[in-house]
Amino acid sequence: MKKRSDKYPHAKPYRDRHGKRRWRYRVKGFTAELGTDYGSDEFERRYQDAENGSKVKGQIGAGRTVPGSLDDLVAHFYKLHFPTIEEATRADYRSVIEPLRRKHGKKRVAHLKVRHVMAIKAEMHDTPVQANKMLKRLSQMLDLAVQMEWIAANPVKGVKKFTTTTDGFHTWDEGEIARFYQVHKIGTPAHMCMTLMLYTGAAKVDAVKLGPANVKDGRISYRRQKTKKNPSGVLVDIPMHPALSDAINACPATFTFLETRHGKARTRAGLGSSMRKWCDKAGLPLCSSHGLRKAICRRIAEAGGTPFEIMSVSGQVTLAMAQKYCETFGRRDLADSAFSRLDGTKAEQNLTNHPLRFVRNPSNQLKEKDK
Repeated sequence: MKKRSDKYPHAKPYRDRHGKRRWRYRVKGFTAELGTDYGSDEFERRYQDAENGSKVKGQIGAGRTVPGSLDDLVAHFYKLHFPTIEEATRADYRSVIEPLRRKHGKKRVAHLKVRHVMAIKAEMHDTPVQANKMLKRLSQMLDLAVQMEWIAANPVKGVKKFTTTTDGFHTWDEGEIARFYQVHKIGTPAHMCMTLMLYTGAAKVDAVKLGPANVKDGRISYRRQKTKKNPSGVLVDIPMHPALSDAINACPATFTFLETRHGKARTRAGLGSSMRKWCDKAGLPLCSSHGLRKAICRRIAEAGGTPFEIMSVSGQVTLAMAQKYCETFGRRDLADSAFSRLDGTKAEQNLTNHPLRFVRNPSNQLKEKDK
């Protein structure tokens, strides 16, 4: 019981009138019902809502889930989908789903129409990127509703996303990479972090766990945390770049490459904070750790790499994103290649040799004038 109170210090058990054990959040007279399933995703959500000030007053069962409601669908979605993804990804899902749930949770999914989805989208017009994320998560949940035969079709499929001008995190260019290395020399944690992420394309959650155990026969391999729980989770297996080998040799590690000076592993959030400080010191306010993952994809695209080559390094599972890198960063070289194909080609040589039907016979013109 001590372990429970440490994690949820304001959660107290009690028995309802039927003798069933329930949990309640109580602080200074405010209460919130937490349900009966201690530690579940639903329990965690209610507890966090209470901690954030969304405290529920009322009788036992005031927070019960209405069958067939959006609340019910979210609970099913969490139960079925969350075991396949990592905690960091779960937190990202909750940040989008929970605001929607708090506002529309009691409404029945079967009554949801395209016009309702459009109205929810319109309410978020000031934050189009977040609105698009909401549509994506809602669509995932409604696909589940279709599978469970709650609805016949997914109404989100008929709603277009907002057109956005942002490409997300800034992609480092070569000048910014050079500037970082000018300020943070080899042998420093900043240099090690920069080089590891730049030459592996690893996300923060993966980079903090990479170490000597991931290196074998001149290659570095790991399974992405984002897909680790999926049986077909992506295994990234890439050759060790000489620059990364030099950085590792300059910063010997026994546990992880990015371990702290006390020999402890860095956290995902800690790495992000450190990179923010290191980038600011180098005068790079637009740059971030995630931008390094995009930088290696940019380099591959600019070198003429295919989307599949980008996917083999980044561990991406969909072709669309890798294709986008090729279209964005490989377009100039592709244009140069296209024009080089025109030089000296038969088609270009024949431009001055127009077909006879487009050339008037000079002799005929003279005859006409003589008449």
